[in-house]
Amino acid sequence: MVKVNIRKAAMIGCGFVGSSAAFALMQSGIFSEMVMIDADRARAEGEAMDISHGLPFARPIKLYAGDYDDIVDAGVIIITAGANQKPEETRLDLIHKNVEIFKSIIPEIAKRNCEGILLVVSNPVDILTYTALKLSGFPEHRVIGSGTVLDTARLKYLIGEHLRVDNRSVHAFIIGEHGDSELAAWSNANVSGVKLSDFCEMRGHFSHEASENRIYEEVKNSAYEIIERKRATYYGIAMAVKRICECIIRDEKSILPISSMMRGMYGMEDIVISMPAIVGKDGVEDVIPISLDEEEQAQLKKSAGVLRKMNEMIQKEHGIPGD
Repeated sequence: MVKVNIRKAAMIGCGFVGSSAAFALMQSGIFSEMVMIDADRARAEGEAMDISHGLPFARPIKLYAGDYDDIVDAGVIIITAGANQKPEETRLDLIHKNVEIFKSIIPEIAKRNCEGILLVVSNPVDILTYTALKLSGFPEHRVIGSGTVLDTARLKYLIGEHLRVDNRSVHAFIIGEHGDSELAAWSNANVSGVKLSDFCEMRGHFSHEASENRIYEEVKNSAYEIIERKRATYYGIAMAVKRICECIIRDEKSILPISSMMRGMYGMEDIVISMPAIVGKDGVEDVIPISLDEEEQAQLKKSAGVLRKMNEMIQKEHGIPGD
C-alpha cells in the first residue's frame, strides 16, 4: 500500500471551478504537490502551465498535468468534474449526466486503493457525494462534499453587511441540501455569542423576520444571480475548497457544514446532506447536533426527503447501490 502524502492534492476536473480552486490552493501554500486531471488532457496541461508560470511570486509547489495513476498517494482528491446546467435543462437532467460521469471517474479512483480524503465539489453535490461514497467503497468519514460551506459564507457575509460588522464574527449556518430546499438555522445564529435578534436591535434593526427572509432569499439565489451576470460561479467555491483543505491538511478540527453521510441525526439515515461537522486529517470526525426549533426541524426533514427521493432515483435508474 502506497503511503499517503498529506501535502499532495489531486484535482479531477479543470474547468472554471477546478482551475480556480487549483489557483487558490497554490496561493495558500498548504500543498507541496498538485496533479491536475481532465478528460481533455490539453486543458489540464494548459491550466497547470498557466498557474506554474506565477510560482516565482508564490511558494514552491510541484504542479503538473497527469492521469489517475498520479493520484495514488494524494492526501486529498478533489472532484470538480461534471457538466454544468444549461438554461433549457432541468436539475434532473443534470443529475443524470453527472451521475454517469461519476460512474466513469470513481471506479478509476477506487481500483487504485487510494487512502486520501475524497472531496466532491461537483453539483448536485449531495447526490454526487452519495454516489462517490457508494461507488468507491471508501469509509464514510473519508468521502465528503463541499456542501453548504459556500452558502454559509454567503449568509455570514450578508449578515455582516446588514449589521455593519465583521462577517468573521458572525456564527450562523445554512444546512440541508445544497439547493433550493436548504435552510438557514436562524434559531442558533449569533454574533460573537450575542443572540442575532439582540445584536440586530443593538444596531437599530427590529424587523427580524423580514430581514431574515430577505437575507435567506439572497443566499439561496446568489448562484443564479451570478450565473445570470457572468455565466458561472467559481471564485467563491474555490475559496471554500481551500478552506476545507486547510482543515484537513492542518488537522484543524474546525466545524464546517460539509456534505456527509447521516446515521440517525434528526431521523436522517443513508443520505448525504450538509450539517456542521468537525473536519480534520481523517475527514469527518463527528457531525454536530446543533439545536433547531420545530420549524427548522420540519424544514430539514423536508430537505432530507428531497434528497432521499433523488437517491432512490439514481439507485433505480443508474444502478447506484444503497444500504
